[in-house]
Amino acid sequence: QVRLMESGGGSAQAGGSQRLSCSFSGDNYSGYCMGWFRQAPGKREGVAVIGRDGTAGYADSVKGRFTISRDNAKNTLYLQMNSLKLEDADRYYCAASACAGNSALRYPYQYPYWGPGTQVTVSS
Repeated sequence: QVRLMESGGGSAQAGGSQRLSCSFSGDNYSGYCMGWFRQAPGKREGVAVIGRDGTAGYADSVKGRFTISRDNAKNTLYLQMNSLKLEDADRYYCAASACAGNSALRYPYQYPYWGPGTQVTVSS
């Protein structure tokens, strides 16, 4: 059974940086597409996604500021968040989906496995 656990959330100042981690267990991590999502009002919003080969995609709102990466040796997904804005404050979720190709999966419905989330707060 796939299990995901996020860490690294907390408080940061606007303009600052924070790194989120997501540990993966229960299956062969390298065979999974991964993503970071956040809980916008009324819907879960994609932040960054990454395919099996490291191909990444980003929401327009975070392009150039956030970087998603994966370490297959450590079964861990990362989200480096730089130049944080007040509107980045949210609960961030890690998600996983077994995928056959290398393309990243863009939508929440494509991910059957989710972590409990980690809260990020940004202050001015």
